[in-house]
This record gives sequence, structure tokens and C-alpha cells, in this order.
Amino acid sequence: MRKALRWLLAFTVLIGMVSTAHAATAAQPQAADIKDRLLSIPGVSLIQEKPYPGYRYFVLNFTQPVDHRDPAKGTFQQRITVLHKDVSRPTVFYTGGYSVSTNPGRREPTQIVDGNQVSMEYRFFTPSRPEPADWSKLDIWQAASDQHRIFTALKAIYPKNWISTGGSKGGMTATYYERFYPRDMDGVVAYVAPNDVVNDEDSAYDRFFAKVGTKECRDRLNAVQREALVRREPLEKRYTEYAATEGLTFDTIGGLDRAYEAVVLDYVWGFWQYSLLSDCDSIPADAKSATDEEIWTSIDTISGFSAYADQGLAAYTPYYYQAGTQLGAPTIRFPHIERRYIRYGYQPPRNFVPRDIPMRFQQFAMGDVDAWVRHHARHMLFVYGQNDPWGAEPFRLGAGSKDSYVFTAPGMNHGANVAGLVADEKALATARILEWAGVAPAAVKADAAQAKPLARFDAKLDVRDVEREPALRP
Repeated sequence: MRKALRWLLAFTVLIGMVSTAHAATAAQPQAADIKDRLLSIPGVSLIQEKPYPGYRYFVLNFTQPVDHRDPAKGTFQQRITVLHKDVSRPTVFYTGGYSVSTNPGRREPTQIVDGNQVSMEYRFFTPSRPEPADWSKLDIWQAASDQHRIFTALKAIYPKNWISTGGSKGGMTATYYERFYPRDMDGVVAYVAPNDVVNDEDSAYDRFFAKVGTKECRDRLNAVQREALVRREPLEKRYTEYAATEGLTFDTIGGLDRAYEAVVLDYVWGFWQYSLLSDCDSIPADAKSATDEEIWTSIDTISGFSAYADQGLAAYTPYYYQAGTQLGAPTIRFPHIERRYIRYGYQPPRNFVPRDIPMRFQQFAMGDVDAWVRHHARHMLFVYGQNDPWGAEPFRLGAGSKDSYVFTAPGMNHGANVAGLVADEKALATARILEWAGVAPAAVKADAAQAKPLARFDAKLDVRDVEREPALRP
């Protein structure tokens, strides 16, 4: 009897110890402030914390190797932001492929899954640039490796499912990341991501511009573009005065005349990239009878006369470098403009990068990614806009892809999103994102038509504007 009592007492004490230990372990993550946990990661430092109701928002520096193949070559500070909701929620990993915003914002997948969001500034966009800059270390694998290191570091804090996303060059970035590190993410949502597999074959764009919108709208745009070249002399005189007033120079592109033509030739593309068919009413109806002021204003509003000045190009040197070394760049024809009015045509990315930065194009980089998507895509969603020129060469799925989709939003431009899809596709896309994130309600698992965002729309956080980059940039 005494042995039984002793055994019972020992068992009771053991249970108490285990319970206490479990409680302490369970309480530990809650006891540590999320800022302290983030700053405990080696190489992470705080730039700023900004308040936002229902979230914690941090702007951070993350130490990255300049060369992931040889970390001994030095490091640089890469900006990231964390929109923290709860460690028990899924996390969306976002990049726009350019600089990162330091104001709180929530991308569409983040609203859909009601989760956390980590946003990354793309390497070599200031201030996330090594000093001195070894431009040979700016490529899609190095950038994907940046994301991999960030994910690996933060996964311990945010252990639930992760979804990567991005728009335009950010959609390309999310796709490349999946190609090189396919085991990191639980799903990918790539918006309006161009896929220039063969850089020298761009006829898809010519076919696009021959049919986009309505004939009336195409004719208006083409006429204004042509008229801007017919009136080159008086409008370039105004451009010279404008440049002097604004302090613009044109050393990189090789002169004001080249810059003028580049801006004008971007006009039609720029309209369809950022405008809607309903905006055609803003285009002069009769270009030949329009004043110089009307032609100038229309071109400047859509293309921006500062875009190809040194001051406009400088911030985008990393993009043009990548376009000229791996991503490719489109070249289109202008059948509505007589050849005598076009001196340079669409200029190559080499013309937009300072000459002291060497560039060599890698012919097979995009073909490799395209083949991988066709044969290995898993849990990937591509969303395009019907009237967006960049969607003329989209990603496509092949027999080897699984649970992956390519959808096109009718009438939408470069701001196409899941919300703009037709009803059945919108429901399916939303349901798959919820499932990949591990938060699909039972009703959604049973019927995709029941799918909707888990978080309520926030007018400040959920900005739905087009991710606008001036000039011909995705």
C-alpha cells in the first residue's frame, strides 16, 4: 500500500512538472515581443517601426552576402519590411522587383489569407546596393537566394504556410524564386508577369497592338504618336526648354533627340499598360488639328518626358541592366508611322545603362525558367490583364504542372488582380490561395464558390492602384 502511495505521489509530481514545463514552453513565444524576436535574428537591425491598427509594422535592414556563391566577398544591407499580424497566421512574401515601400500596405493575397506580410527590396535598388557595386552579382539566382535567406531566417518566427507574390517584375521575381527554391513556398501568386523566352522574337506584341481595345481607340493613339514625330522640331524645342528648366541631362541615352523619340514611342504601350478603354476619351480625337500643347500634354501625361533623362533613368539602372543581361526587352513595329519619321526605333536596354557598367546577354536564362514552369509548376497562379501589353508573352503551363493556373482578367490593364477575374475563376483562385496558405474554411474546401478574402477590405492598406513604373518597364 505504501509503495502504491509513493508511486501515485511521484506520478502526480511528474505530471505537474511536465505541465509546468509545457506551459512555460507554450508561453515563451508570447512572452517575447515580436520586435525583439525579429531583432534577435543575426544580421537584422531596425530602421523604423510605424504604428497601424491591428498590426505591428517594421522597416528593417537584413545583412546579405554580395555573392551567395562566395559569402567571403562581402555583404550589403537589404531593406525588408514586416507587416506583423500574428505568428499563428500564414505569411505572404512580396516583392515588386524594384524598391520597397516603407509605408504599411497589404497585397491582395495578404488580404485573402488575413496574414502577415514580408516585403523585400530587390538587390541593387538603392539603398539596397553593395558599395562598390559589382554588377555581375545582379542576376535572378542571386535575387532568389536573397529571398531564400530571408525566408529561412523568418520561418522560425512565422512557422505557418508561406505564399510568395509580386506584380509585374515582382511577379517575375516570385516565379524565379520558385524555380530556384521550389521547396520554400506553399504557393505562388504572380501578377502580370512577362515571359520573354526568346528575346529576338517579339511578334506577339505586334499582334497584340493590332487588336487591343477598339479600332477607334487604336486610331486615336496611333495618330497622336505619329503627329508627335511629324512635329518633332517644334516639340523638341519645347523639350529643350523643359529640360533646361528642370535641370535634365541626356548623357546616358546619347542626347535629347534620342530621349524624345523614346518617350514618343512608349506612348501607345504606356496607354494600354496603365489606362482602361474608357480612358480613350482623354486622347485627342483629331491629332492633325490638335495644338502642339495638346499633343505635348497627351504624350507627357502617358509617357513622361523626364523618363529617359539621366535623372529619370538613374533609379532604374538595375532593371535595365537585368533586361539587357537576362530578362529581355520587347521590340515592336510601328506600321502607322512612315519610316522617315523614326530614327532609332525601340532602343535596347544597353542605351539606358551607363557605359562604364559592362553587360552581356544570357540567351538561355528565360528559356530555363519557362521550361521549369511548364514541367514543374506546383501551386502557382498567374494572373494577366486582357489589355496589358506585357501579357502578350505570358507564362504557360505544361503537362508536368500540378494544381496551377493561368487566368486573364477581362478589360484590365497592368493592374489586373484576382478581384478582376470572372466569377468562377475569381472563386477558384481565391479558394486555391486559401488552401495553399492552410486557412481554407471547410465550406470553401467543399465548394470553391464560397471563397472570399478572410480579412475585410482596408482602404489604406489594400491599395489596388496599378504598380506604375514610368517608361517601358514591367
